[in-house]
Amino acid sequence: MPTAMNTEPHRITAVWPGRPYPRGATWDGEGVNFALFSDSAEKVELCLFDETGRRERQRIELRERTDAVWHCYLPEARPGLVYGYRVHGPYKPEEGLRFNPNKLLADPYARDFIGGLRWSDALYGYTVGHKREDLAFDRRDSAAFMPKCRVLETAFTWGDDRRPDIPWHETVIYEMHVRGFTMRHPEVPQPLRGTYAGLATAPVLEHLKHLGVTTVELLPVHAFIDDRNLVEKGLRNYWGYNTLGFFAPENRYSASGKVKEFKTMVKTLHSAGIEVIIDVVYNHSCEGNHLGPTLSLRGVDNAAYYVLESANPRHYTDFTGCGNTINLEHPRALQLVMDSLRYWAEEMHVDGFRFDLASALAREGGAVQPLGAFFDVVRQDPVLNRVKLIAEPWDLGHGGYQVGNFPLGWAEWNDRYRDGMRAYWKGDGGQIGEFARRFTGSADLYGRSGRRPHASINFMTAHDGFTLADVVAYNDKHNEANGEDNRDGHNHNLSWNSGAEGPTEDPAILALRARQRRNFVATLILSQGAPMLLAGDELGRSQQGNNNAYCQDNELNWLDWTPSQEKSDFIGFVARLTALRRAHPSFRRRDFFEGRPLHGGEVKDIQWLKPDGKEMSDEEWDHESARSLGVYFSGAGLTDVDRFGHTKSDDDFLLLFHPHHEATAFVMPAMPGEAWRALFDTAQEPATPDARKHYPAGESYALQARSLVLLTRPAAAPA
Repeated sequence: MPTAMNTEPHRITAVWPGRPYPRGATWDGEGVNFALFSDSAEKVELCLFDETGRRERQRIELRERTDAVWHCYLPEARPGLVYGYRVHGPYKPEEGLRFNPNKLLADPYARDFIGGLRWSDALYGYTVGHKREDLAFDRRDSAAFMPKCRVLETAFTWGDDRRPDIPWHETVIYEMHVRGFTMRHPEVPQPLRGTYAGLATAPVLEHLKHLGVTTVELLPVHAFIDDRNLVEKGLRNYWGYNTLGFFAPENRYSASGKVKEFKTMVKTLHSAGIEVIIDVVYNHSCEGNHLGPTLSLRGVDNAAYYVLESANPRHYTDFTGCGNTINLEHPRALQLVMDSLRYWAEEMHVDGFRFDLASALAREGGAVQPLGAFFDVVRQDPVLNRVKLIAEPWDLGHGGYQVGNFPLGWAEWNDRYRDGMRAYWKGDGGQIGEFARRFTGSADLYGRSGRRPHASINFMTAHDGFTLADVVAYNDKHNEANGEDNRDGHNHNLSWNSGAEGPTEDPAILALRARQRRNFVATLILSQGAPMLLAGDELGRSQQGNNNAYCQDNELNWLDWTPSQEKSDFIGFVARLTALRRAHPSFRRRDFFEGRPLHGGEVKDIQWLKPDGKEMSDEEWDHESARSLGVYFSGAGLTDVDRFGHTKSDDDFLLLFHPHHEATAFVMPAMPGEAWRALFDTAQEPATPDARKHYPAGESYALQARSLVLLTRPAAAPA
């Protein structure tokens, strides 16, 4: 019986026909099957390398072709075998054909890579610098500069691993970067910092559990490369939205260099009751526009995998801003994406996906089709229709902004929530209507299609943009470190520096910034919908005003875990909020509010109030000067049914929002029931008011400038 992990040093002599499926290199316990799709190729060679990937030792021509899939079976091959492809065919860029057998190609289905990409002009299919790439076929061999594919042994002992299956309405998402989260963590062993293994350590799990996180969302972990222009400037593609391989986990995040490290991380997080969602980039690849390198898809079958301009197939249709768009109208490109998703769900046990620029996946004939083929295929898939699916519901093409238009079964990043809440707490006028719609789950966006509040992924901050600390410390972006003269990054930040741009020692400004951070996070966690926190916001992480830190693999992005009282207080505040949300179904409703009286009485399930304690009238929502709002959630008749079938009613809640720069008095509404008591007040340090103080109907609560107060009482009996 052959040894599973033995890499044979001698030449392969036996080549069998093999099968066209599954794609990629598949070890079956006896040998390895290789299968590569290319519709227009004339010849395909499998290139075998020594175990270091430095020396090419053999080429095997794939002579079998079934339905445009080239394949063979090597009974002598074993896991650990290092390989790549050379694909022969016409080089006619003007017709969309870019074959060049001098360029070693990564298998689009590669499960593992060895080595990294080293930039060289030899990686391009044409001679760099020539005015016409169709007249400049490049004959230099690129193998020395390419990462190599490696046959993977997929066996792993999952034991009793189970998906936590957190219901959507109980979900609290935490967006994090594998490397940046632990690079400076003093309690994570040095060799494990910045790795998958680092995320599986006890200090990390304890922090996540203390915060009340149910679901981590990892920035891209698919194998990716650093852009050449960044490398030449001494920078890196830190975020990772530059995919080379859709099946292999990125090796730079692996302490062991083994794929099973990612699986161990997932298993460990699952054992702590935490889900794992990964950010996936299927809208474009790392090969860029028509002047980009030939690394994989371009050389395998350019015309099949990319959307080309019909009038000039030399050029790519770019809906992503990254030079190309994956052509999901082609069945094999669509199959690549679906096979990748199923692989990560079944083989890697991830619990869901966040789709970067998801509108690009919905384009058919250039237009966005929310009920297009991709969504139909996902919806009927027996694996994928059971995991969490989150869309970034826009791309950079015409008609790409599709917030609220994705189909049933999908949640969406809701940037209208982010913008509405930032504008409101900044103190802008005319925002109360938008604030109320977003706070109650954005029924105007999601209710009409039959979706529920959790379809809205609410966020104040994300990897793209200011951190929470910077939202309250900068009016303008400061992206000079990116080397683009501060031209990159968006200008519509809806931020306010609280009185000074950037760092300050003014105690009044620092206190205001701390209060605003509490306002933002309390609003986020107590809103209807699924809240998403940005990793490090609880630590006060700043990017020094950089709102596009995609290329900064350094302390600008790495979390600073140095302890302080301020950090401890804010972490504790966030934890209190998530505990409140977890304990009270009023803050995680399964359905939208109706605004109707309960049980035939006079009290509604929700009421919006003015500072005088009276209900808002329709015309008062349009007042430009209105700032302060109260909202009443009735616990009467609200029962929450948990996953075990247990029911639980809730208390009444009253939230008071006051973004104005002057203090005011808010009158307790004249409703039947007991007096109110305050649970927290963001104007106080550390936001803990006197619990012995009660506020009966008609009594005023003294609201401080720019503050949020939560009050509660036992649910009032129906009238």
